[in-house]
Amino acid sequence: MMNTEVMNREVREIPLIIPSYEPDEKLINLLEELQKDGYSNIIIVDDGSGLEYQHIFDRAKTRFNICLLQHSVNQGKGRALKTAFSYVLETMPDAVGCITADSDGQHTPDCIRLCAEALLQNKDSLIMGCRCFDQENVPARSEFGNKCTRVIMKYMAGVSVSDTQTGLRGIPAAFMKTLLSVKGERFEFETNMLLETKAQKVSIVEVPIQTIYIEENKSSHFNPIKDSVRIYMMFGKFLFSSLSSSVVDLALFSLFCYLLKGKQWGAVSYIVASTVLARVLSAAYNYFINYKVVFQSKSSVRSTLFKYILLAVCQMLCSALLVDLLYPLFGGLEVLVKVPVDVMLFFLSFFIQKEFVYR
Repeated sequence: MMNTEVMNREVREIPLIIPSYEPDEKLINLLEELQKDGYSNIIIVDDGSGLEYQHIFDRAKTRFNICLLQHSVNQGKGRALKTAFSYVLETMPDAVGCITADSDGQHTPDCIRLCAEALLQNKDSLIMGCRCFDQENVPARSEFGNKCTRVIMKYMAGVSVSDTQTGLRGIPAAFMKTLLSVKGERFEFETNMLLETKAQKVSIVEVPIQTIYIEENKSSHFNPIKDSVRIYMMFGKFLFSSLSSSVVDLALFSLFCYLLKGKQWGAVSYIVASTVLARVLSAAYNYFINYKVVFQSKSSVRSTLFKYILLAVCQMLCSALLVDLLYPLFGGLEVLVKVPVDVMLFFLSFFIQKEFVYR
């Protein structure tokens, strides 16, 4: 175990990054508390707040001797974090990583210290200071947004974390370097950071922290509509790809059923034949959309195409056999049987593509 005195010193030496846009006195109050707690390596990024807020940053710099980085215009939280990451990597090459915190008073020195200690003990992991959203003081928009993102992250991206939107994080130096090239200039960058842990095989360590919302989080610059659109855009691409492929598949299936109605080739019915023909054409469309747009895979076409074909064949056979098996039981239009079958296979296909085809 690390000596307590040595650990306390190392904790306070970890660079603490605070991105700030149009701050108020809560930033000064936070710096006062941090100073009392012994923190000195503090980096504030003024993300283009303008002359109206310059006096606050001037006070922070002269009174608390912090490092101040400034953007001439507002570029977003993601870009502010990247600016600070670059500064730390260039000027503090021996740093274990950094801690990021918000400037609105949500993160106390005690919570920051807990995340810093966790980073020292888990130097290759992303540390997440996680709040509890079941308390009465949590604003409805924050509770709803976080819980929705949490579910989507877990089931669609394979990233399980209880607080997806926390700004209190401990980031290892090697991961900071990787994040410089990760897309996202505003709030979506923090979501992309979580997705990157999956790609880079970076483990996530959760640290329970206080759940603090001042004035129902009115000072937050997170726009629940505009920024949510940015965050969920990555998932929308896959849904568009899958839904458009399903439309193509159903249209072709209906066409082939109309053309081949009642025909039989040995054990192969017209339903099976129509399913196969429709799936081959729609799968080709779906592969290229997923490869180029959705997953933006860096793997070769040869390797991904082989795995995709294997998946498509298995999915096609399952669809054909299940529709052929269930059609006599329910009767009616073949399409009405095919839709629920393919919806079930859609979710299964997503997880296989994410973990196997385009991993």
